[in-house]
Amino acid sequence: MTDLIQEIYGTIMRNKLRTALTGFSVAWGIFMLIVLLGAGNGLIHAFEGQSEGMMMNSMKIFPGYTSRPYKGMQEGRSISLDNSDLQVTGAAFPDHIIATGATVSQESVTLSFGKEYLSIGIDGVFPNYPELEAIKVKEGRFINRRDMTEKRKVMVIHEKTANSLFADKSPVGEYINATGVAYQIVGVYTDQNSFSPTALVPFTTLQAVYAKGDSIDNITFTTKALADEADNDAFEADYRRVIGNQKQFDAADDSAIWIWNRFTQYLQQQTATRILHTAIWVIGIFTLLSGIVGVSNIMLITVRERTHEFGIRKALGAKPASILWLIVSESVTITTFFGYVGMVAGIAATEYMNAVAGKQTMDAGVFSMTFFENPTVDLSIAIQATLTLIIAGTMAGIFPALKAVKIRPIEALRTE
Repeated sequence: MTDLIQEIYGTIMRNKLRTALTGFSVAWGIFMLIVLLGAGNGLIHAFEGQSEGMMMNSMKIFPGYTSRPYKGMQEGRSISLDNSDLQVTGAAFPDHIIATGATVSQESVTLSFGKEYLSIGIDGVFPNYPELEAIKVKEGRFINRRDMTEKRKVMVIHEKTANSLFADKSPVGEYINATGVAYQIVGVYTDQNSFSPTALVPFTTLQAVYAKGDSIDNITFTTKALADEADNDAFEADYRRVIGNQKQFDAADDSAIWIWNRFTQYLQQQTATRILHTAIWVIGIFTLLSGIVGVSNIMLITVRERTHEFGIRKALGAKPASILWLIVSESVTITTFFGYVGMVAGIAATEYMNAVAGKQTMDAGVFSMTFFENPTVDLSIAIQATLTLIIAGTMAGIFPALKAVKIRPIEALRTE
């Protein structure tokens, strides 16, 4: 083994510039692969962060407009949801629905506390709202069943709203004026994406205070025993049929109600992630391939330059396997060494990227979204890159090595 290492070292040192230039192409290829994987992970982590805390086995139902005539009624009718639809949803699918909830909204309500005020929307929600949406209670508590039953005037506000109205003071326990209606703040919530953050009150309170009757803006529920996309599609069709009978529209009319199925969204997210990873690996491998071709060319030149030497080795009884091992080992050594240099540089680049732009959030006051987060590579990626280097080095050396093995001693000894 020592002789092999010394021989490889001597060969590399005799061709320093040629080896360095070719090695740079290998290092650049693996560097680009690591950086691309890191950037891809930044997008994937941000995308996953958007749905963190959401129940992936949940659906949200929104009303729409009919696009087909039904039993003598024309298309274009507005479909509305009400409390009876919520009850039907919970009762019609006991084998597939775990819990139901709903939201009703009141727009443009002025919240004021002291001299501070702002215009905001209010959502009436159920106590299970935090289980269905990506929100967390930061301070205080959330709405409970007693609040719903007694139609209490209690409110949970977003942390941005709390900062605007109360500055550094804790809002929990304070009373706030909502266009003439006094609510007690019982909690503060935060979320991943603040798309016009709203104030949250009990569902029944909002229906009563703002004379909404039994109208509902959307219905939300969690599901069970729906293992794949086919099961979810079948359930959606059954749900459209039940609500279609309730609201008098064609069950095949997709425009009458809009179903946001988070499970199918999750499956689509997984598919997009796999496609992104595959694309990055393909681009990275092709970039690395240019370096591997260079290593293979070096080894071919080395074989040609050492033809006389290989002839002598064979004449003295050297086995073809030893010559094959020598060439492949030299190729793997060059590829692995420079590949690791590129890998370390790539990891350093992703760590720098993480330090500088590790959590990029677009914030426009009422709207915020994280679109790039933690652009680093995992240990598994480093292991995969290592295996890629070893395989690439072997492939780069195998063809020159086979050519060296086929050299006939007599012809090699005649070579100058």
